[in-house]
Amino acid sequence: MTAPGIRDGQDAEDLDVEEVLALVKDGNRPARPAADATPDPAATHGHGQGHGSHAAPSPEARHRKTSATPWADARIRAARAARSPAARRTPVSVTLEDALGLVLATPLTALTDLPSFDTSAMDGWAVAGPGPWAVRDEGVMAGQDGPARLVDGEAVPIATGARIPSDTTAVLRSEHGRTDEKGRLHPGRDLQHGQDIRPRGQECRSGDQLLPAGAVVTPAVLGLAAAAGYDTLAAVPRPRVEVLVLGDELLTEGRPHDGLIRDALGPMLPPWLRAMGAEVVSLRRLGDDAEALHQALTTSAADLIVTTGGTAAGPVDHVHPTLRRLGAELLVDGVEVRPGHPMLLARIAEDRHLVGLPGNPLAAVSGLLTLAEPLLRTLAGRPTPEPYTLPLREAAHGHPQDTRLVPVVLRGDHAAPLHYNGPAMLRGIAAADALVVVPPGGARAGQEAELLDLPWAAAGIGACFT
Repeated sequence: MTAPGIRDGQDAEDLDVEEVLALVKDGNRPARPAADATPDPAATHGHGQGHGSHAAPSPEARHRKTSATPWADARIRAARAARSPAARRTPVSVTLEDALGLVLATPLTALTDLPSFDTSAMDGWAVAGPGPWAVRDEGVMAGQDGPARLVDGEAVPIATGARIPSDTTAVLRSEHGRTDEKGRLHPGRDLQHGQDIRPRGQECRSGDQLLPAGAVVTPAVLGLAAAAGYDTLAAVPRPRVEVLVLGDELLTEGRPHDGLIRDALGPMLPPWLRAMGAEVVSLRRLGDDAEALHQALTTSAADLIVTTGGTAAGPVDHVHPTLRRLGAELLVDGVEVRPGHPMLLARIAEDRHLVGLPGNPLAAVSGLLTLAEPLLRTLAGRPTPEPYTLPLREAAHGHPQDTRLVPVVLRGDHAAPLHYNGPAMLRGIAAADALVVVPPGGARAGQEAELLDLPWAAAGIGACFT
């Protein structure tokens, strides 16, 4: 049986059971009981990196489902959570070598005129007055201080970047000058006053603001800062993140066997978080141990703790009970998004937060982009990216009530949805350039849809993991 809204070639197994049932019910067809559905063979229980438990939800789980936050609102809440006075970061002074990817905590103000003296923009001759000119034997090289002034009718060879002698009228480019049999220099074309001279302060004057606070330090910013006289920059420090991987069924090496599956999130999350501008201080695997989780949360010094799995209401799902034990404030408890709806955001201290990701790998990616990215962006002082849309090359099925995030590749001026986009699958996102935000009910071919970029898709692998 194929649920309404599932496009041709989209297997029902690409969705979790709850989504299939919702799509079936929306089409007024009799719903197949969850017990009849074929579970993901990788799934072991509700908290792990499989599809999750298909048992009837507890009253607590049903309450969390009805109180789920709309997807767009969840992202806004996550960004606002990091704006509290206690969460604000104290700026640090970092060398230029360590500043790449950080955000300026104060405006970048020129410490000198740029250029700091009149310089030659070309190799050629500095000339004074009208030609022809008598040429000096000794030229002016870059790095020389105080070359002798010129008098009318005189020229001197000069290199690009060299200091212009006093009373120079213009610089005659090498390819535009010729010398006669007497060694006198003649222009090959008309020469304008000041031609090919970069005057002092052409780019900026000392004290000019070059960039505002909040600008991201790119390689070009490093070059500008160095030219303007800086050795260090005042920047917002990277948010510190600790990753806690939960689940007894997870292997760290080898092939899955005997009900055990490989941990896909441990290798994936730290570099993804670094691409978001975070400093990952540790990755810890705790298994299904409530006391170990409590100990980890109470002793962590990270700005953000990211947990994987354990956000449901099964017998070994310890995240909610541990947060209640700590007296944490749940800011987001479930999100109207597929995959990833059991995600959560909690404030465990005035300056510390926790993002609980579902255990299914693509669902965890959804939680990462929905809750962790806005919070980390705000903590790091990064600007909110401008949203953009592209038309879809083909229709994308949707959930009846919830937003859906689907991996896509960008092809020209269209986004093409990818298959293998079920909650437990990484094959689609591994080939993707972005995630498309599919509204409830789905999106037709040609419809404009919002995109969430993957940081390495445009910048390249080496550029974003700094």
